[in-house]
Amino acid sequence: MMSQKKSSLRVALVVPHIFLHRDILPNVIFSPGILALELSKGLLSVGANVTLFTPGPVSTVTPNINADLSYFEAELAARGDTYIDLLKKHPFVFVSLARQVQAEIISKAYECANNDEFDIVHIYTNEEDIALPFAKFCKKPVIFTHHDPFNFLVRYKSVFPKYTHLNWLSLSYAQRKTMPSGTNWVGNIYHGLDPNEFNFFTDNSGGYIAYLGRIIEPKGVHLAIDAVNKYNQSSKQPIKLKIAGKHYSDGEKDTYWQQQILPRLGDNIEYVGFIDNLKQKNEFLGNAKALIMPSVFDEPFGMVMIESLASGTPIIGLDSGAIPEVINNKNGILVEKSDQDNKTTDRLANAIKDISKINRNDCRTDFEARFTTKRMCQDHIEAYQKIIESQVAL
Repeated sequence: MMSQKKSSLRVALVVPHIFLHRDILPNVIFSPGILALELSKGLLSVGANVTLFTPGPVSTVTPNINADLSYFEAELAARGDTYIDLLKKHPFVFVSLARQVQAEIISKAYECANNDEFDIVHIYTNEEDIALPFAKFCKKPVIFTHHDPFNFLVRYKSVFPKYTHLNWLSLSYAQRKTMPSGTNWVGNIYHGLDPNEFNFFTDNSGGYIAYLGRIIEPKGVHLAIDAVNKYNQSSKQPIKLKIAGKHYSDGEKDTYWQQQILPRLGDNIEYVGFIDNLKQKNEFLGNAKALIMPSVFDEPFGMVMIESLASGTPIIGLDSGAIPEVINNKNGILVEKSDQDNKTTDRLANAIKDISKINRNDCRTDFEARFTTKRMCQDHIEAYQKIIESQVAL
């Protein structure tokens, strides 16, 4: 456990998303939630006094303030549902109740700041749009971090451009391109992980290509399948693609899994399920020859890439969004995306042929230099102090 140090910097880290609840988080893919827990713990280690505001209780070393979930839980009890049951069966009801909870936890944080309990309020992860119009009523500085492209959803791109004057942190320089020019960027802070939580695998004993993430079309899983099949056509030693993650076959509008992925599973294309355990994730990535990142949309960052580097595994990725900011010639191979899928998969297949040239030690070294929790937290402290000092100067 990281040691706590005294500091005059009092931070309210507010994570409004309902997935930040110990009964929900283990059952979903939600990297921003894991990052928020890492950030809160890491900020504590570099000297900040942090209070974590989340909709539900979470496992954390910091003080944790939650919303009143009694009415939400009463609704679940009346239906005989868990949170996940309600999300699957009645998503509109779930989202409606979640939005009420998000508004409550944000208002709590602003109220505490106005009572001089905090020096700064950091609204972190998606669902922060509720906090935007009310930031002007907070007497302390407020800073925002968003975890998608800012124009990814209608409800985001219709509201974020109204608030370019607020204090913003970007996850990557690519993410900034999805906000209007003139946005008040206070800093660009890449994600980080605790090196002690990831074992370094010196060789790829499994010898497969790994895909880890949501199984949706923008993530390009079909391109990974095509690339591995293309590689195997000319290779004397066929390689496997192992796919780990959540698919959405029970969604009425999402037929991607049933139509483009499921029919193509076979000897060399394997679905291994959803990995929700950090140790298992580390082993899955560490035993792989490479992680493939075939995203066709503008990734704002791509957390799995630094998890792979921490495990010592190089990356093969398309030049989408922030992927070129992570992949360099020492830790993987960046592939130029084409408008024609067959050209893209040819290039990915060629990268599979060349990936053994990447030194696994270099992958881990690059991770330790650029993507640790300590570096991420120090960058946040600098951004917080910058905002506080600028407000005092006014």
